Amino acid sequence: MINTESAAVRHAPPKAITGVLIRSTIVAALGGLIFGFDTAVIAGTTQALTRIFQLTPKTLGITVSSALWGTILGSLLAGYVAERWGRRDSLRVLAILYLGSALGCALSWSWPSLLVFRVFAGLAIGGSSVLGPMYIAEIAPAAWRGRLVGTFQFNVVAGILLAYLSNYLIALQHLGDREWRWQFGVAAFPSFLFLVFLFTIPRSPRWLVKKKRLTEAREVLVHIGDPDPDAELAEIADSVAVEHKMANESLFTEAYRFPIFLAVTIAMFNQLAGINAVLYYLNDIFVAAGFAKLSAAWQAVAVGFTNLLFTVLAMLFIDRVGRRILLLIGSVGMIVALTAIAIIFRTQQHRDYLLWCLIGYIASFAFSQGAVIWVYLSEVFPNAVRSKGQSLGSLTHWLMNALIAGVFPVLAAHSGSLPFFFFAASMVVFFFLTLFVYPETKRVSLEQMQRTLEGIDGQ
Repeated sequence: MINTESAAVRHAPPKAITGVLIRSTIVAALGGLIFGFDTAVIAGTTQALTRIFQLTPKTLGITVSSALWGTILGSLLAGYVAERWGRRDSLRVLAILYLGSALGCALSWSWPSLLVFRVFAGLAIGGSSVLGPMYIAEIAPAAWRGRLVGTFQFNVVAGILLAYLSNYLIALQHLGDREWRWQFGVAAFPSFLFLVFLFTIPRSPRWLVKKKRLTEAREVLVHIGDPDPDAELAEIADSVAVEHKMANESLFTEAYRFPIFLAVTIAMFNQLAGINAVLYYLNDIFVAAGFAKLSAAWQAVAVGFTNLLFTVLAMLFIDRVGRRILLLIGSVGMIVALTAIAIIFRTQQHRDYLLWCLIGYIASFAFSQGAVIWVYLSEVFPNAVRSKGQSLGSLTHWLMNALIAGVFPVLAAHSGSLPFFFFAASMVVFFFLTLFVYPETKRVSLEQMQRTLEGIDGQ
């Protein structure tokens, strides 16, 4: 018989959010802020790098995508490192990589050296995408977990906005050929703070239980304000034991064919929407349309603010209206906006509408795919293979990101409108895929979702 009173106490919210919990969440989420900054800061440097290192569209694509190839490796290694060294200590390694890459890029003496340090940044970004949410989820009480983990995604988007704003403010200083060095190097300051603050937070209680350091795990649970640390400790131990039994479950079997299809396709179309190509080359897009450099940098700030605003709105609506509705609404918005952008480049007319089209595009993406992808990936796999399934989706996401970021300048040099027509067509396909194939996961338990997917796959 289940002791409902004990269960209620165990999953009740803490009496108050403690200072340790707040500090730990903020520090881990700071890694997300640097993640967002490092992915977007390249947008302000592409013109200078092209001139100084005499880059062609192909080598510019290599420059921008270099960090993303590092991201793939970082995301693949993160789980192993986290299990071996712990979540907190692994985050310290990422902080050192962030700091070293920022200073290295700022002091780069050649194009190859810049690529090496951008790969270091990618390793940190990929690791952060796994370890930041993992640490917060494991340190947060169940009642606060969704909101606290959400701070990481919020900080990623805030970091993108901060990168655009930083690029604009540095451009105002008219630093000439040193400008791009400052744009990269300014990330060293938050990276250093991230490293220092990581020495003020505790280890993950779940990792401590895995290492059989139960006394330390209980102390952490007490410090974060868990109302029943002994019961929570026992529950974590039970969960770890079940996870150990399931560790050898294979993902690539007939039973998981449909969840794999869902994970791979939503990750692919997340990038086929063109979001990161736009974010990485945003200043170039405005300049190609005829805007001055400073005007382009300022308009990038407006786009970044829109991204942040509609990400917050999506977080408020995702559990109310459902994942599919957001994806369908966003697809329609992106199809219209991307088609309009393509027409502007094809006709070389109405460039004054470009900013509003890009704002409409970013708003549509942030309100749909930007908010849904990671939630959806966590919901379509059963417990036995969830971590493996999420890793597959993440790998697909970063791989497509690197490929598209590398190819975009080559396609844009051939035809400014071609990439945007392609992204719009991809969203047409995604709209119908969502409408006819994707199941709704709103308010569906993970167990119910598993039975639903098994039923669909068996038809």
